[in-house]
Formats: sequence, C-alpha cells, structure tokens
Amino acid sequence: MSENKKPLLGFVHKLPSGTAPANSGKTRCPLCMGLFKAPRLLPCLHTVCTTCLEQLEPFSVVDMRGGDSDTSSEGSIFQELKPRNQQSQIGILCPVCDAQVDLPVGGVKALTLDHLAMNDVMLENLHGEGQGLVCDLCNDREVEKRCQTCKSNLCQFCCQAHRRQKKTSYHTMVDLKDLKGYSRVGKPILCPVHPSEELRLFCEFCDRPVCRDCVVGEHREHPYDFTSNVIHKHGDSVRELLRGTQPRVEALEEALAQIKRVNSALQKRVEAVAADVRKFSEGYIKAIEEHRNKMLKQLEDIRVQKENSLQLQKAQLEQLLADMRTGVEFTEHLLTSGSDLEILITKGVVVERLRKLNKVEYNTHPGVNDHISFSPQEKAGQCHGYEVYGAINTKEVDPAKCVLQGEDLHRAREKQTASFTVLCKDATGESMGRGGDNVHVAVLPKDKKDSPVRTMVQDNKDGTYCVSYTPKEPGLYTVWVCIKKQHVQGSPFTVTVRRKRRPHLGVFHCCTFCSSGGQKNARCACGGTMPGGYLGCGHGHKGHPGRPHWSCCGKLTEKSECTYIGGPSTSTSLLRTVAL
Repeated sequence: MSENKKPLLGFVHKLPSGTAPANSGKTRCPLCMGLFKAPRLLPCLHTVCTTCLEQLEPFSVVDMRGGDSDTSSEGSIFQELKPRNQQSQIGILCPVCDAQVDLPVGGVKALTLDHLAMNDVMLENLHGEGQGLVCDLCNDREVEKRCQTCKSNLCQFCCQAHRRQKKTSYHTMVDLKDLKGYSRVGKPILCPVHPSEELRLFCEFCDRPVCRDCVVGEHREHPYDFTSNVIHKHGDSVRELLRGTQPRVEALEEALAQIKRVNSALQKRVEAVAADVRKFSEGYIKAIEEHRNKMLKQLEDIRVQKENSLQLQKAQLEQLLADMRTGVEFTEHLLTSGSDLEILITKGVVVERLRKLNKVEYNTHPGVNDHISFSPQEKAGQCHGYEVYGAINTKEVDPAKCVLQGEDLHRAREKQTASFTVLCKDATGESMGRGGDNVHVAVLPKDKKDSPVRTMVQDNKDGTYCVSYTPKEPGLYTVWVCIKKQHVQGSPFTVTVRRKRRPHLGVFHCCTFCSSGGQKNARCACGGTMPGGYLGCGHGHKGHPGRPHWSCCGKLTEKSECTYIGGPSTSTSLLRTVAL
C-alpha cells in the first residue's frame, strides 16, 4: 500500500492571486469576540474558545442514553464506548443557540478541537502582516520564517538555530510573507496517544484517524488506509447528507414567509372587522358604545391569541432554520476548506448533527388562520335595557363533524332526481347556523368514473345544504362530499341506483278463477292451481297466498313496483290473464 500523492483535499492549497481566505468571518469567538484560542467544536457545530467555555456555568443533567451521546471529543474517539446506566452528567449551554451540550468525562478540553478554525486564525494573522504570530520554539519573538518540513513558525534567531542543527539542516525555510497566497498553513495534527507521530492513517474498523504506531499496537489486524485514499468515500457520504439537508432550509424559509403573509392578512382582517363594528355601533348611544367596546375587546383577545400562536410557531421555525443554516454552512465550509484529516476528525460530529436536524418534524403550514367575521344581525342580548345586535364569529366548519341526512342517501332511481342534506358543524359539534361554506359533491358511476353525474348544491343559509342529482343509468355509484378538501363524516359512500319504477301489467285480484271468469287456461304468477284442470289459483286451493295479489308478478301489495320479467318461456295463458 502506498500513500496517494494527490489527495482530495491536500494539506496546503494555493489560492489565486489577490484572493482572501474564504472564511475570514469564522475566526473570532462569539463570547470574547477575539481571535480563537484553542477553539472547541460543540455538537451544534458552533465554535467557542476553550477558556470561554470553561467560564460558562455548568449544570447537572441525567444521562439515560448509555454510551451514545451528542458529544464528541478528540480524546473520546480513542476510547471504546461502554453502555452506562442512568447517571448524573455535567452539561453546559451553547452561548450561541442555547443548545444543551453534555460534557464528556474530560470536560471542556475533551471536546473536539476545531482545526479548521485554527487554520483560519493563522491565515488572518498572515494577512495582518504577521501581527499576533509568535515563534513556535521560543514563544517570544515575532515570526519571520516557516519550516515547510516540520510546519513550524520560527523567528529569525530560532530559524538560524534550526538550520545549524544536524537533524533539521536540510529543512526548507520560506519567508512568512510568501505564504499569504496559501489557503492552509496549519500545523500537522498529532496522535493524542503517540504525540510524536502524525495522524496519517484511517482505521476503517474503528472509523477514526490513527498514526503509524497505532496500527501496530491497539489497531493491529484492523483494516486501514491512508487518509488521502479514504477521504473520497467518507467525503461523499457527508456531501450526500448535506444535499438532503439543504432543501429543508428552503422549506423553512418558505414556511416563515407564509406565516408572515398570514400574519399580515390577520392584521388586515382584524382592522376591517373592527371598522365594521365601529360603523354599526354609531347609531346607538351609551348602550351601543358599551357593546361596541366589549366586542372590540373580544376581537383583540382573538387577535392576541392567534398572533401568539403564530409567533410561537414562527420562533420555533426560526430556531430550527438557524440550526439548519449553521449545520449547512459549517459542513459546506468543512468540505470546501478543510483538509482530509480535518474532515475525518470532524465527520462524526457533523454527521450526527445533520442527522438529528433532518429528523426534526415541523409543520410548514400556519397553525391558525385569519377566519374572523362580524355578524351585525345576530342578537347579542340586552345592554342597559336595549336590545343590541352584532357578534364576533370565529366558528369554522369541521368536515369530520358534518353529517349527511336524507331518505335518498343510499338509494335512487334511474332518471329520477335524488337528494340528501349536508348538515355543517364546527369542531365542538354545534351547527354552524349560517351558510357560505364551499361544499363540493361528486357522484361517480363505479364502472364509469370518467363520467360523473351533474350535481347541484343549494345553500340554505342556515348551516344546511341540499344536494340533488339525477342518475341516468342503474348501477352502483360512489358519492364524495368534501368541505375544505376533506371528506365529511360518512363520505365517500355507495348509492344503489335501481331501474325506474315499473307499473303492473296484470290485475290485482283475489284469484285467477274470479278475474278470468272461470277460464281453465288462465294462470297466475302466484303459482296456485285448482282441481278439474284449472291452471290458475282459486280461494282455499293449493298455492293460493290467502290474500289479494297481483296476477303479473304475485306481489301482495297493491301499491308496489312490478317485478314481472317476460321471456320466450312465458306462458301465453299467463299473458292473457295479465291482459285481462
């Protein structure tokens, strides 16, 4: 195995001439506002100085998650995760987004070092003519040279000493001003277990960077490769996760814009209703003015209630959007500016954060609407002995509470108008008592769903709606009744359309003998016969139903539909009886 000489993200990148570092705004601590000093990356992907985090007031939390927690540290990646029982743990709040940060066993200093931020700080110092950079060896004098071999910043004195030593005499020295065109000038990242070794390898089994000594010790027989060879696979997985997160940012922005529009409509609607209330109350003196003030107070309470609900939803979505943006911006910066090793070190924290953000459920539709109306004709009782009118209505029809009524609800006749009633109710089950709702009805033949039956919906202005339709053919029909694009209670339902009512072709008689005048060949649909060769029924004889009936179909009810079905086998004598 040989190390790839052209990594996906090299340790040193050369920027085009005149180009400033792309992340110059990511070099200052949000607490002390100074350049980062030993910056630590929190699980929410915000970066804060180590000393600033140590000054935050910790609090005790109960950890019931076992070994898998939302913290990541440079030391913890070299320790096996062990399941834990419920125990007390120390945590802090992120000073940027107030997210809870559970500190690892090593405290603040065990959190992940943000090497990307450290590199940005060094670049900013370079562009500021070396201000703030001191020699890595003596920690006293101003930096003038940089050793490209051991990646150390040296003053003039230490540079000369560096060249005189036998071990470092062959190292390449460059002037600090010549590095201003580079995008990466960070120091090598050393192994925390073997401080003299640089992290150049990646253990696939443990999913973490390791050094040369690690693979012959703790990670012996584990599959591993150079970081430059595995960055393609792990970088692509982070990019794929990022692509799934970015559309959510757009959806949240659109949801906030929609809330703003609804809030604006709510304000306008409230003002319009308030104007109607004031205009209506001008005709009355003291009683009407008091009644007006009561209604305005009620309207203000509704506005406050609805607006508070919108503001709460807005605040929740804004916080989620801020978290999403932080995750997207940090990940984009990591993938575009981070080195191979930095991406691999930070990958665990980034992936965990983006996955958690992607699992957050949110409602993109406003939780309330601007449905407020004023009913000037509605009686509002008495005020100072005067009958007053006018009321604020916030009732809204609830499709799940609406009911269907009528005898023709599940049956109809071809070419005859059938009707039923829709009774609209609100969420509490009370009748709306008014019209104006959009009731949509569709009647579809089950075998011809592309040929709907024409329907009519009549608004009775009292919360009920009369629906009528005329089916052209018999068969089964499906009826849809929807309000606000939702099915009402009992919808959809099936209607059986029978053939048009058929009149009787025979006579309603007591028996065949009487109705035919004693003809022997006359028959009756009841199937009765008499002795002596009479083929029809007679009183008290075999097959007679014992009561008057129709000769054509045998039905016992005089006012009924004929069910007689003629055919080639029908007896001519029966037809003759029918004709009589």
